[in-house]
Amino acid sequence: MASTNDLPRIRACLFDMDGLLIDSEDLYSIVTNEILQKYERPILPWSVKAQLQGRPQPEAFKIFNDFAQLPISEQELKEEQSTRQRHYFPQTKPLPGVPTLLSDLASTKSTDEPVYIALATSSHSGNYKLKTDHLTELFSVFPEPNKVLGDDPRIGKGRGKPLPDIYLLALETINSELRSKGKTEIKPEECLVFEDAVPGVEAGRRAGMQVAWCPHPGLLGAFKGREEEVLAGATGSHKEEEKTEAEKEAEELQAPRLQSSGTPGKIGDGFGQLYSTLEDFPYAKYGIRIP
Repeated sequence: MASTNDLPRIRACLFDMDGLLIDSEDLYSIVTNEILQKYERPILPWSVKAQLQGRPQPEAFKIFNDFAQLPISEQELKEEQSTRQRHYFPQTKPLPGVPTLLSDLASTKSTDEPVYIALATSSHSGNYKLKTDHLTELFSVFPEPNKVLGDDPRIGKGRGKPLPDIYLLALETINSELRSKGKTEIKPEECLVFEDAVPGVEAGRRAGMQVAWCPHPGLLGAFKGREEEVLAGATGSHKEEEKTEAEKEAEELQAPRLQSSGTPGKIGDGFGQLYSTLEDFPYAKYGIRIP
């Protein structure tokens, strides 16, 4: 079945997790805001949260601390976060449309045009377990070899999103299986990355893949008027004049990692699409046939 958008037919779907498959981004906000309120600080606005999503911890801490000015050390903050995360993360729920989407894609395995799926999450093993142990049926659709977590040793230190490594690795887990069976490997442009975060969209675009961006309404509001930049993976982070000193320092730390790490797309090239929900996903647009 050909796609209806003049782009290659999708043969693999690669999924982010937090805020895309499950409602854990809202739980992260609850955790952060409880800590802020404990120290009589204002709650975290999306204009700041948008800067934190997907960043490596040292960079994120600089930005968060510049906003929060908490009277505690980075280690003390981690301990407070960890205590609350252990309480809230086992309460995660699938976001609307997710169970049906995953089930539909899994059903293609029995057809002559199967769509392979993989998970590519920045969550480390411990948090992944907290967030998913009670959702075994939902996550059972991902074969174990095709689950790539943030602390996977195959991902180099400092090589997280917005770099393309995690999505290229997720694709390789699929292609290694295809090679062993003598089947045709999947090209990056035949992959559809599902993301909610801006750095994740950039990672998918840098990997040369098509992207379905399904952001939280608060995040979409923070990037109002810049949606096409996001879909091209061309935002960097925020407008230069809006950056805090901490964010500029964080981007200086990130800059060396972005060199020779794929290139973003072009505005309006069609490789990125914006969705308000994953309900009633338009499979035919991507050449996906659900039996």
